[in-house]
Amino acid sequence: MQPFLRKTHLLSMTALIGMALLACKDEPNPVITTDLNLETTSLGRVLTGDGGHTLYVFAPDADGNANCSGNCLTNWPIYYKESLTLGNGLNQSDFTTITRADGAKQTAFKGWPLYYFKNDTKAGDVTGENVGNVWIAAKPNYTVLIASRQLTGQDGKLYTFDAKEGTGNSLFLTDNAGRTLYAFAPDKKNKNTFTKADLSNNAVWPLFEGTVDEVPSTLNKADFGTITVFGKTQVTYKGWPLYYFGNDQGVRGSTKGVSVPRPGVWPVVYKTSPNAPES
Repeated sequence: MQPFLRKTHLLSMTALIGMALLACKDEPNPVITTDLNLETTSLGRVLTGDGGHTLYVFAPDADGNANCSGNCLTNWPIYYKESLTLGNGLNQSDFTTITRADGAKQTAFKGWPLYYFKNDTKAGDVTGENVGNVWIAAKPNYTVLIASRQLTGQDGKLYTFDAKEGTGNSLFLTDNAGRTLYAFAPDKKNKNTFTKADLSNNAVWPLFEGTVDEVPSTLNKADFGTITVFGKTQVTYKGWPLYYFGNDQGVRGSTKGVSVPRPGVWPVVYKTSPNAPES
């Protein structure tokens, strides 16, 4: 190539590269809009939807069904998005869609249907927390949650919180997936007297294992602790070691254990429960 032509060629290439760089510089970065986020509030980090408004779960929904209907929905509008784009710290696997009894769809978080509260007027408001003792701001890391349900024993009879036959919803603790937690009446403070050393009866009344992270604000976190039971870490509440009932079969909201082997032996627990007796 002639020197003049080579120089002209180089100048043309330089000009083209410069134009390309300018074009890239002028192109705005794409803005990613997220549907659900974790935002910091007076309650800590909570799940938020449109406009940064706090989302809530409802204690009667422990079974995974949406039990807020009719006039309830005036105060607690449902949250639903067909396809979710999530902010940092949230996992797609935690979100599902349920079909309500009225035919509408609703987004659920770890099986709990999600709602807004009409009195939350701006981002960061959490005025729905503890309303009626049954509304809880949605958080990603609860150790326990609260159910409000009719207790139905394995014998098919209906019970109240005090282990007597009767009707009416009781408040009690569940794990974060809505599975009922029980105490064992013969246990002592921080002492599991049920589980055998070889864990051969653990399938009957499985230990509630784990660590204590977040609890609903209506509960006192200091009431929770852990003990070591034959190499496993069992969560306690008010000194009571906590268990599942094997025959609940992991079904959300099932309370069959309250009648086994008779009412009062394996009670559900809540903040009205007495402290476990000293050893």
